[in-house]
Formats: sequence, C-alpha cells, structure tokens
Amino acid sequence: MYYAGEAHSNGITEHPHDDKPRLYLCTVCDRRFQTNEILTYHKARHTGEKLHSCTQCEKRFITLCSLKTHMNVHSSQYKCTECGKCCQGNQALTRHRRIHSGEKPFECTVCSKRFTTSSELVLHSRIHSGEKPYKCHLCDKVFSVFSSLNTHMRLHTGDKPYKCSLCDKSFSRSHHLQIHSQHVHSNRRPHDCRYCGKLFKTSAELKLHVRIHTGAKPYSCRHCSDSFRQLGQLKSHLLKSHNEGTWFTCHICQKKFSLNGNLKQHVRRHEGVKPYVCNECPKSFYTSSALRSHSLRHSDIKHFCCGPCGKYFKHKANVKRHFKSCPERLGFSGI
Repeated sequence: MYYAGEAHSNGITEHPHDDKPRLYLCTVCDRRFQTNEILTYHKARHTGEKLHSCTQCEKRFITLCSLKTHMNVHSSQYKCTECGKCCQGNQALTRHRRIHSGEKPFECTVCSKRFTTSSELVLHSRIHSGEKPYKCHLCDKVFSVFSSLNTHMRLHTGDKPYKCSLCDKSFSRSHHLQIHSQHVHSNRRPHDCRYCGKLFKTSAELKLHVRIHTGAKPYSCRHCSDSFRQLGQLKSHLLKSHNEGTWFTCHICQKKFSLNGNLKQHVRRHEGVKPYVCNECPKSFYTSSALRSHSLRHSDIKHFCCGPCGKYFKHKANVKRHFKSCPERLGFSGI
C-alpha cells in the first residue's frame, strides 16, 4: 500500500515517524522511492544536473554510482572480442554481443516481434497495451517512456542544455544539436546511396532515401492495408483517415496540421521569424531545408551524383536533367 503525505516544494513527501514502511514521492513524475537518498538522485534526472565527471574523457554523470560503472569502459575489463568495444559491465557486454550474433531472445506475445533486451520488449509492449505510466504534472500529458517525460519538461522550464560550440543556438535535445551541427556547420556527406549515388550527411537520411528505391514501407496502418515509408506519414494517415490522434491548430488563423513540426513552420510565417541564418550572407529562412538549398549557392561542393556514370552536380535538378540523357543509364533503376 502506498502512503502519500503532503508534498512539499522540494519534491519530497514527508512521513510520520512510525514503524510502517513509507515511500518518498517525486512531485514531478509521481514515482515513489524507498529512501530519501534515492529520491534525491532521481530528482537530478529532472534537473539534468551532472555533478560527477570522468577524469579520463570528461563525461559527466548524475550519480557517483553511474560514474563508477562508466570507469569500467576505460579499464577494458569488459571488452568485446569481436570488435574491441569496452562495456560498462558484464550484462552490458552480453547485450552488446547479441549485435554480432543476431540473437533476439525476447519475443512479444502479441505480434511475435523479437528484441535483444527485455527493456526493449517492455517499451514495445506499451504499443499494444497503450500504457503511458509517466505523467507531466503541469499539463497532464502522459508518456510511455520516462526519458520522453524528462525531455518534455524542458518545454515548460525552457531549459536548453545542449549548446552549439560554433554559434549561439541551444537545444533541448542532444539529437537536435547533432542534426544542427551536421546540417548547418558541416558540408561533409559521408553516406552515399548504392542505387543512385546521392550523398547524405547522416545514415538515417540515407536509410529513409533508400526506401524510395526498394519500395520498403515498414509503417503499416492497423486499421487498413495502407503502409508508409515514414512514421510521420502513418501518423498523418491515422489522423485524417481514421480520426486517431490530435490535430495541431494554429492560434492565429486556426489552420490545422497533422504534425507539430509543420505547425511550427507555419507559425513562423505569421510571426516573420526566420531562425535559419546563412553563414555567408545576411539572408535568413523559415526552414532548415530552405537554408540548405540556399547554401549551395555559396559552395563549390557537388553533392548530387548520377548513379550510372558517376558524374557529380551541384543541384538536384541538374542531375535529374542529366540522367534523362545519360548514355550509361540503360538498365538502371533511376532516381
């Protein structure tokens, strides 16, 4: 039985001094812990404060225990014999070895999909059950993953802990900083399509592009036979065709969007905000894609390749025009 006393501003639930077991309540996510010390460590996950730093690689950690576990990476105590990667512990090494063996011992009882770890299976099972155990205490939005709640809280606090070292932009997610650095500050495109030779900055972009050639549509609708190349396309389909999901409405003109990202781009046009600024000239743009297209004017790098003959072009339109008359393209699948 859970006992919840009065929640104070410090996020700790106080309890009377008696012999009954009591739990300490986090007022941010409503999770309960057996000791005040564990609760204190848990609260640090919400604030993002990392007090313990590694002396060898400068990584920082919320708890001292996490730092001690991390130090195993530098000691090479748990090292993979296949690729030489050092893991934090024996369990982590066991999980890592499944990458090489292809072993997926955990199977979903609903759809038979298999996973390499039990935690992946638990998260996946919430797709079928609809369980979302983590709730925001400010807007009542619920999440199936604790890390999603943690990231969501930054929308309320305005916290953007990930700052670009080359400009003044900050981000609430490390992934967004990584994308920003690759798209805005780097012209390197190390990933090339084996079908048409087009170059990409990230493996994720390449993976998405390859589906155009292979016809793969991994996202299937559970209500009908339709399937899609992108998750966003599936979400839009569920909302428009099956009334499943949430419309995002512009507060200025009431126009509705199936994706929040599309709404944000739309609102910028009302407000005249152009956050994407060219490093070479004073021009600015509403979207990152418009900035990337503009940046080609200042660059001599030719990103687009004709697959059959290997000739490179500065603009996508040029390679498409060339492809129609390319003498080497007979029998080639096309762009």
